Amino acid sequence: MSLIPDDVIEQVREAADIVGIIGEHVELKRTGADFRAPCPFHGGTHRNFAVIPRKGMYYCFVCHEGGDVFTFFMKKLGMDYPTAVREVARRVGIAIPERGPTGPDPREPLYEAVAAAADWFARQLRDSPEGQLARDYLASRHLELEVVLPLGLGYAPRSKAFLDAMNGLGVRDAVLLEAGLLIKRDDGTLLPRFRGRLLFPIHDLRARVVAFGGRILGEGEPKYLNSPDSPVFHKGKLLYNLPVAKHAMRKAERAILVEGYFDVLRLSLAGIEEVVAPLGTGLTPEQAQLLQRHAPHVTLLYDSDDAGLRATFRAGDELLRQGLRVSVATLPPGEDPDTLVQKRGAAGLEAILKDAVDPLERKIQILDRKAFFSSLPGRRRALDRLLPTIRAAKDPITRELYISRAAEAAGVRKDVLEREVTGDGGRGTGGAAPPVPRPSSPLPASAEKALLLLMLEGEPWLARVTEAVDAEELQFLPYRAVFEAVADDAVLALDDTSARAYEQLKGEGLGGRDPNEMYELAVTWMEARRLERQLEQLDDQLPFESPERQASLIAEKRRVFDELRKRYPRYKIAARRRGAPGT
Repeated sequence: MSLIPDDVIEQVREAADIVGIIGEHVELKRTGADFRAPCPFHGGTHRNFAVIPRKGMYYCFVCHEGGDVFTFFMKKLGMDYPTAVREVARRVGIAIPERGPTGPDPREPLYEAVAAAADWFARQLRDSPEGQLARDYLASRHLELEVVLPLGLGYAPRSKAFLDAMNGLGVRDAVLLEAGLLIKRDDGTLLPRFRGRLLFPIHDLRARVVAFGGRILGEGEPKYLNSPDSPVFHKGKLLYNLPVAKHAMRKAERAILVEGYFDVLRLSLAGIEEVVAPLGTGLTPEQAQLLQRHAPHVTLLYDSDDAGLRATFRAGDELLRQGLRVSVATLPPGEDPDTLVQKRGAAGLEAILKDAVDPLERKIQILDRKAFFSSLPGRRRALDRLLPTIRAAKDPITRELYISRAAEAAGVRKDVLEREVTGDGGRGTGGAAPPVPRPSSPLPASAEKALLLLMLEGEPWLARVTEAVDAEELQFLPYRAVFEAVADDAVLALDDTSARAYEQLKGEGLGGRDPNEMYELAVTWMEARRLERQLEQLDDQLPFESPERQASLIAEKRRVFDELRKRYPRYKIAARRRGAPGT
């Protein structure tokens, strides 16, 4: 059977009258903003079955069946997913265009495995004795079980019961591994990835569960653990709660971006439904594009500590590149969206959202408070921090306003700042932000530089580089400072020289080069340099050792040299030709 385009599925879902369709099978009565009826799945007589039109979903508080309009046809009438979509499309008068390939989706076993896991985790939260730990934790955060169950929350016990349960359902270990639900130890032992965690289901654009985010309960690290990327889940391309929030986003003509799962949960339950969150990483271009499809304006509601501010400004720049209007809301010290809503309710949060300011203005406020504008070197450093946001603005009018405001704040002429922004002495003309001007004295080209350029591409390169190399191994001090700042998410703390190096590296980018090849070559140079340093240390030791100890050191030196020559035969040749290791 041919695949149905995702955008058509979304169009059908949004056009469907879920109350009217489900009302054909059960007698619904309005209760506030929702509709209630006896459950058509378990044959109940009380009105425990709810249809929630603003979220496009239904849920039974007794048998816990839930889903969207397509799920209803699948469970009630035994249809498969494509047939259910076509049936709803027929009812709302939308034609379904066909597109290849034909045949079943090879990823279907993964979708089924994750769906089975979600159902099992939800049952553990609801019924299992071990799940009492999670139930108590939710109660400590003033979240009632009957409120969170319709949202699909679950609990992963610390035992291996999950693996036994999935095997009992006929789900193969290989499928569970590929879906990221199991991990394999070095000795070949299989373990559940999530153990002792409260789980939040992550949905794709079709509202299918494809992954989980888990919050540890009790001792353990990391505090939050997400599913790894898999054939059905790419964390940089999805947003938590988007399938539910997108309807509210379009109606409100805004999106609220928060950092965590509990922030989303608390705001949604308070009636602020146009809220989403990234999935444990900085906001990616793909996530910014998702927001741009559903709302013209995004308000960033991150924590106001240093880490939260850095994440705020990175996200703000990414959103500006997509042409969105962006605002930054400032929370009181020590508060996050979850705690603030608990204390002040939706009205208190709306007051803070109303006072949100533009990201460039927020940067200027912070820089002014830190006295950056009180000295000439400070003004230069301040402009270095404002330039990324100015360059990120895709809208030419916004960029023009940014240039005027930054020039005013720093006390420089607007035309001078324009030349700094555009690099050509002229004014930006819309579209993508122009390239950063090349420095008059270029940064040294080296393995160190290649690794920094990869780090600035974000994940997965950031993690790969920081795992392979320590900051102390970088010999060029501005590079070392940039390495540490990017790894620690502390770019705003760079000094003047290092901030300029960071800006130049950001402007250069990969330039079409193959990142895998760059990585392999750069890491090879760094590993060779480690071996060469070992040789130097052995040379330094030799004169001061006894004859017996010298013989041992000479043997060790020969071994290290043989390894260097064997593993990196071109290293010494390149070093002699170019003048220095790694250049």
